[in-house]
Amino acid sequence: MKVYEEGSQFGIDGGKVSKLMLKRNGEIVCNYDRGWDIKPADPDTQLALQLLLHNENY
Repeated sequence: MKVYEEGSQFGIDGGKVSKLMLKRNGEIVCNYDRGWDIKPADPDTQLALQLLLHNENY
């Protein structure tokens, strides 16, 4: 995960996180690199993303 001091147009929802990768059992289940490459598809991944963004993105 790459987090900047301030939000930008490249961050998730204009926030500070511009790069993020979540893996489960070695498989990438979510990837954001200045845009969505792999959106979180299942409830567990969506929850993990929301927890990370709540703490880091705003």
